[in-house]
Amino acid sequence: MLKNILTLFFLTLPFAVLSQIKNPEYKEILDDLYQHSVPLISVDSLKHLKNVYLLDAREKEEYNVSHLKNARNVGYIWFDMRRVVNIPKDADVVVYCSVGYRSEKIAEKLIKNGFQKVHNLYGGIFEWVNEHQPVYKTNGVQTSEIHTYNKNWSKWITNGTKVN
Repeated sequence: MLKNILTLFFLTLPFAVLSQIKNPEYKEILDDLYQHSVPLISVDSLKHLKNVYLLDAREKEEYNVSHLKNARNVGYIWFDMRRVVNIPKDADVVVYCSVGYRSEKIAEKLIKNGFQKVHNLYGGIFEWVNEHQPVYKTNGVQTSEIHTYNKNWSKWITNGTKVN
């Protein structure tokens, strides 16, 4: 009985995470964009996670505009496993980018290299700021600015100050 309950819980968990995006059009875009090769984590779940390594898979220019507090910029184009060599393989790791595509690819690499508890932030930093969560500049000061990646993707930011 317990096994059946746990199985049902873990089978429905991804749907619970996926349903938390409030904008149905954005949710549809994300669901089509992702390969669903990495476990997703919602903004709400991440807010309550302790002792987590946050990896920002955006480029330095995007990261410098704003990022999640204590996030480490690992980039996407020039990502190198040496950037995460000091993170324990059994640590909780959450990777994010603008919307979650690039972070899913980086998370795949982490898993392939033995990391055991890796998640992709569903909706990326765009959803983080849309949910009125704080972002910070490189000097540690909180900001409302968010890099839009490009004009096509900027329409999914509904909160904060858009920066190209």
